[in-house]
This record gives sequence, C-alpha cells and structure tokens, in this order.
Amino acid sequence: MDLKDNDYLQGGVPSDSRPQGPMPGAVEPPRSIPPYPPYPPAPERRRRFSGWRVLWGILFGLSVLANIGLFLLLLGAMIVLAGTGGGYGTNVLREGPRNSRIAVIDIEGIIDESQAENVHRQLETAGKDSAIKGIIVRVNSPGGTIAASDRIYREIVEYRTQQGRPAVAFMQGLAASGGYYACVACEQIVAEPTAITGSIGVVMSHFVFQDLLENKLGVQPVFLTKGQKKDWPSSFRKPSAEELAYIDNRLLEPAYQRFINVVREGRKQVLSAQEVSKLADGSIYVADQARAVELIDEIGYLDDAITMVKNQAGIKNAQVIEYRKPLSFMDLLMAQGKKTSILPLDRAKLFELCTPQVLYLWNAY
Repeated sequence: MDLKDNDYLQGGVPSDSRPQGPMPGAVEPPRSIPPYPPYPPAPERRRRFSGWRVLWGILFGLSVLANIGLFLLLLGAMIVLAGTGGGYGTNVLREGPRNSRIAVIDIEGIIDESQAENVHRQLETAGKDSAIKGIIVRVNSPGGTIAASDRIYREIVEYRTQQGRPAVAFMQGLAASGGYYACVACEQIVAEPTAITGSIGVVMSHFVFQDLLENKLGVQPVFLTKGQKKDWPSSFRKPSAEELAYIDNRLLEPAYQRFINVVREGRKQVLSAQEVSKLADGSIYVADQARAVELIDEIGYLDDAITMVKNQAGIKNAQVIEYRKPLSFMDLLMAQGKKTSILPLDRAKLFELCTPQVLYLWNAY
C-alpha cells in the first residue's frame, strides 16, 4: 500500500484532489507573460480604377494640348508681325486734336548707323501722316560717327524741304558734337537750362599695343603692305610726325571743315562765318553760355519747344506724340539668349578697337 492509499484510509483527501495553489504564506515564483499574438496581416488592397481618375487625366491632357496650341498660335502671330516690318507705334505726350499733331523725333545715345536708321524711320512715319504739322527733334547725345551724324542732318533737312513743315531742335541734357550737328538742321534750337552743347570739332583716337605685345607678352606683329602709307596709322607702333600730319590733312581737316560749314548754314541767320570759326575750337557750353554766343535760340523745356512749333505752323492746339519702335520676335529671342559679359571680345570687336575712327564725339563722354 502506498502513501496515497494510506491517506485515503486515514480519512484524508486524495492527493490528486488537493488544491494546486501555493500554500498560505508561500511566495509564488514569478511567471513569464507570454507575448501578444501578432495582428493578422491586413488584407491586400485591390487597386480600384475610379471613373473620376480617368476623367481628370483626360482633362489634364486636354489642358496641356490647349496651352501648347495657344503658344504656337502666339508664336506664329509674332513671326508674321516681325516679318512685315511693323510700323512705329505712337505714344501720346500731350493731349490734343488727332487731326493736328506734332511729332517728337528722338536721337538718344551714341550716334551710329543704327541710330541714323532709327531717325530715318521716324521721319518717314511722320512724313506719311498728313496730320503732322511740325516736328521736334529731341536730342540727348554726345555725338558719334561722322557718317551717321551727317546722314541724320541730311534726313532732317530733306524732311523740312519736302514736307514744308517746321522743325525745332530740343536739347535734353546733352547735345554735343554730332548731337549739335543734328540740331543745326532745324530752324530753331531750344535747350534745357542744364543742357551741355557745343564741342564743334573732330576727334580721332586709337590704341597703340606695341609695348604690351613686344615687351610684356613677347609677341612681334608682322604686317606686309604694298604702298608706304597703307597701314597709317597702326596700332602696333607709335605714329611718326609724318603719319600724324598725313592723317590730319586727309581725315581730320576735311571732317572739321564740313562741321563748320554745316553750322554756318544752320546758324547763318544769327552767326557770321567768322563767329562760327571762332566757336569751332571744341569748347563746350551750358545752356546760358550757348545762348550768349548764339549757338541756341531759347532756354526752356519741351513745352516751350511745342509752343515754338505751334507758332511756326500757325496752329493753336495739337496732339504731341512720340514714336516707339515695336518689339519684334527677334528682339525677344535675343533678349532670352543674351549672355552678360564685362567685355565681350570677338573678331569684329577687336577690329573696332584697333581701327582708328574719326568722330564727331565729345571726347569726355
């Protein structure tokens, strides 16, 4: 008989039926807590093709195509306008009757062939408008090349002769040398009180690179010529006295005499030939000094020049306009493609720097 049977016989409780918990007062050993079972994986979402998604995609595609079409249409219109050459637009400076107008012709900046062409186009536009009763040549320029200055002078004189309309020059800030050359083509000259004018004369300058090339860089330039004076003057050696006399006789003196003759013709009502010769020493004058020596007629502003044209044209009221060159398609392309550079040098620019030029230009500009 084992112990279990003994317990039973003794009236006890079988060992299997005893409480399994700890005895009172006993310390229960720590039990490990089993981890939570992982969440079951979420069911895979099935991509649903919504009808709204398809509709928005179609609308977006149509919007892109519409914008491309609009851009091409605008581009084509600009090309057509640029190809037709487009006339100059007008900007109203003073209100007045449209059948009685005064046109302001602008000469601004260095006078070169581009500036001369711009003046030609402005005068051509004014000549085709029967409402134009007179013009104001507004000058803000230190001068420029001889050929361009003379061309502008001739254009203004021809306009006055062919159209029979008055022309008044208005000096706005600066009208020196070639700028004054253009002004004397007009019947009268008005200058702002602070305007600078005069500088009747000719200037010629060029660089001599001999010392830089030979002594600094070790470069020896070689020129082969036929004819003793073929390379007079040269940027690769200092000019001799003979060369300077030759240039003065062949280039400077003829240009200088032409300038004097132009001023004599334009100011013959107020200046004698001797007085013009005396003033043609390259001196510059502010407005009150220029008025004292009769280089200009009046000191005033644009409204004073307008009044002067009205009086000459015999009108009381007029709409004053200026011409503006339209923006072409090529201008837009060049504006987008321009790269800024401190000193852009190419073959043409180097040739320009090395080639002496005779100019109607105020040298202090």
